[in-house]
Amino acid sequence: MGARSGSNYLTALKKLRAEIWLGGERVAEVNSHPALRECARSIASLYDMQMERVEQMTYRTDDGGRSGLSFIQPKSIDELRRRSRMMAAWANFSGGMMLQTPDLVNVALAAMASARDFFAASDSRYGDNIANYYLEARKHDWCATLTTIGPGTRFEQAGDGIIVHGTGASTPLAPFAEELLVLPTSPMHPDTPAIAFAIPCNTQGVRFVFRDDDAARVTAPRSHFDAPLASRFDVADCPVIFDEVVVPWQRVFICGDRARCDTLLDETGARVHMLHQTAAKNLAKAEFILGLAARIGAIEDKMNAPHIRTRLSDMVSAVERIRVCLHDAEVEAAPNQSGITTPARVPLEAARGLLIQPLSVLMQLVQLIGWDLSSPPPRPAEASARERASLQRLAWDALVSPFAKNQFELERGNHLDRLYAKSDSLDLGDLAPLVERIKDFIVRND
Repeated sequence: MGARSGSNYLTALKKLRAEIWLGGERVAEVNSHPALRECARSIASLYDMQMERVEQMTYRTDDGGRSGLSFIQPKSIDELRRRSRMMAAWANFSGGMMLQTPDLVNVALAAMASARDFFAASDSRYGDNIANYYLEARKHDWCATLTTIGPGTRFEQAGDGIIVHGTGASTPLAPFAEELLVLPTSPMHPDTPAIAFAIPCNTQGVRFVFRDDDAARVTAPRSHFDAPLASRFDVADCPVIFDEVVVPWQRVFICGDRARCDTLLDETGARVHMLHQTAAKNLAKAEFILGLAARIGAIEDKMNAPHIRTRLSDMVSAVERIRVCLHDAEVEAAPNQSGITTPARVPLEAARGLLIQPLSVLMQLVQLIGWDLSSPPPRPAEASARERASLQRLAWDALVSPFAKNQFELERGNHLDRLYAKSDSLDLGDLAPLVERIKDFIVRND
C-alpha cells in the first residue's frame, strides 16, 4: 500500500479496538469518543497531506511504490533535508503542539533497519526481524508509538516467542496508535529486562490506562473556539500495562543481550534521528509561539513599545538559535557505520533546551500587555472583538491551560528523556583541543 490517506488510517483505527481505559471506562471506539475523536482526525489530516503533496511528503521506493518520507533511509544530505522538510510540514500543522507524531518512530525504525547487522550479531533472526518489520511498517504506513519498560517488568521465553508482564512508561500517541515499539532505556537499570520488540496495540493483554489527571484534562468540555489547541492536538500520554503479553519471535529484536540493549540507540543511530525529528517539531513550536506573540503585539497596537520590542527580539533570537542548530546538524551530517546519512548530534543536543525560552518570553509579553489569562476570556459580544478573544483563548491554551501545563512539564523534562538519558553534549564534543588552547593562552601570557 505505501503512503496512506487519512480515511485509511481512521478505518484501520476503528477496526483496531485496542484496550484503552479513560476515566474508569473502556473506550469503545476512539474515532467516535468525544474526548479523542478530534485528535484522531488531526492525525488523519497528517496522512491526508501525503496524498495532497505527494512530491513533498513521499518518496519512491525500490519496488516502484511511494512511502511516507519519514521512512526514508537517507543516503545524502539532500535526502536528509528533504525528510526534514516533510517533518516540518507535519509539525507546522499543529504548530508543534502534538507531543508525538508517527514520524518519530518511523525515523527510528529506518535507522534500526539500516543497522540490521547490529541485531544479527546477537541472533541472526533479530537482524531479519528488524529489517522485515521496517518494511511492513513502511508498507502499511502504520501509526506507531514507543515506550520503554522499567525495573520490575519480567519476561520469559516460550516456544512461540517471549511473554512479557509488567508496565511501560507513559507513551504519547498511545490512544491513536496501531503499533507499539518497545525500546530499552540507555543506560539500562540493572533490574530492567534486556528486550526490544514491537507488537500491535490490540495484542491480548496490552492495556493503555489514562492517569486520573490526564483523564480529567482530556474529558473536560473543549470546543475549537474555547480551546483551539487542546481540542485538536492533545495526544495525551498513557502508561501501558503488559499482562502476560505474548510477543512472537518475528517481532523480537533483542532478547537477553544486555550489552546490545544498552548501546542500541547509539549504535544504530536511532537516538540521533529521533533527536532530529524532535528538533524539527520544536522549531515549528517556537515559530508558532513567535507568530502568536507578534500578532498579539500588533492587534494591541504595541509593536513599537520598547518593552514589547525587547521581548519579541528575545524570542526571535531563541527561535533562530533552534533554527541554526537544526541547520548545522543537517549540514554536518555524515554516513554512520550502517551507511545511512545521520545528522550531527551535538547541534541537536544543543537545541533540546531552547524551546522553554520562547514560552517564558511569551508569558512575559502577555503580562506586559495586560491580558489576564487566569481563566479563559468570555466569548465576544461583538464581531469586532472576535479576533482579540480568539487570540486571548489561543494564548490561554498555549500558556496556562491544563493542556499547556502538561506540555510545559513534558517539554521541560523532555518526554523522551528516558530514551535520551545518556544524551549529553558535554560528553560528545571533543573538548581536548579547547583545553589545549587555554593552556597555550596561559603560557603565552606568563
